Amino acid sequence: MHLETILSYIVWDPMREIIKGIEPPVWYSVLFAAGFIIGYQIMIKIFKTENHNPEDVDVLTVHMVLATVLGARFGHLAFYEPDRWLADPLIFFRIWEGGLASHGAAIGIFIALYLYSNYSIIIGWTKRTFKKRKRKGQRYLWILDRIVITVALAGAFIRFGNFVNSEIIGKPTESDYGVVFGRIAEEYLESSNIGIASAEAAKGSGEALAAGIVPVSLTLTFEDQRISEANARLLIENQVKNILTNSASINEHYVQEGELDYELTLQGREYVAIVRTYGISRHPSQLYEAGTCIILFIILLGLWFKMKGKTPEGLLTGIFLVWIFGFRWFHEVFKENQVAFEDDLSYNLGQMLSIPLVAIGLFILLSVYMKRNKT
Repeated sequence: MHLETILSYIVWDPMREIIKGIEPPVWYSVLFAAGFIIGYQIMIKIFKTENHNPEDVDVLTVHMVLATVLGARFGHLAFYEPDRWLADPLIFFRIWEGGLASHGAAIGIFIALYLYSNYSIIIGWTKRTFKKRKRKGQRYLWILDRIVITVALAGAFIRFGNFVNSEIIGKPTESDYGVVFGRIAEEYLESSNIGIASAEAAKGSGEALAAGIVPVSLTLTFEDQRISEANARLLIENQVKNILTNSASINEHYVQEGELDYELTLQGREYVAIVRTYGISRHPSQLYEAGTCIILFIILLGLWFKMKGKTPEGLLTGIFLVWIFGFRWFHEVFKENQVAFEDDLSYNLGQMLSIPLVAIGLFILLSVYMKRNKT
């Protein structure tokens, strides 16, 4: 197989649903949950190995789930859409509409783990109290050092979920290599009520229209088996063309110029059209981040296996912050801005918000180094 074939673009159009037609659960939700489930098992192993009560992991997991979801939601609305949040405060709770930010999740996790390490909720017969009571052997940095192992793995699952969802897309590669997110047009055509039963995007044949504008074929199957050939052609040449040409969301991924190039055939009792158009090849930025998260997970887990209870407090946390948010600066170079006002900034919000977290990581690592040199 030639290198050119291996590196050539792909058209990415997985089903969001695990079973077509059944909306929940979607792949993103399953992958998000899988990160927590596997992380839970890893923390059970760590707690048992270091002679801590594994039942504490249940309480820890509750803290982590709430911190991740609420922190990420807060971060997105506070950093990226503050005006929208002020106009509609209840949007915070409509998480299904999308909008989570990893920087907010990091802040939420820092706060939640401090509460976990230093406070307990005591439940009695007549009252519930929230009192300060440190967990024996689970100091703040100790628990942070262990939890970042699982957070790195969860980050990989979440970013792969973003890839499946065709969201947080990368910038155009301006070459024949990359990913065309083909499902956007499929979903739009199938839900447009113009008579398309199904739409499937695939790699097309022929030459690229321009650098990074690559051939894509859309196979359209009509709902009405009694539709005439003339009406099918009218639908394609007018409504399908209008959707491909004038939809802003589709135009982020497809380029359609001039008259549609298509072939219409009768297959059994159904008319099927193959529309030849062009897609925009983009960086799979979600996979770039997932890859660096997996490498970090291996590094952190390897360090813990080597030192276990003798791991210097803060070492894994410092490495995590410097690695994750240092690479985040790099990854943002390949990603489209999430909100319009970032287009006027020299550096986008993802990059600027990473700076203090990298600085905190460096400070922690410096503190670990100085502490070890004193002993």
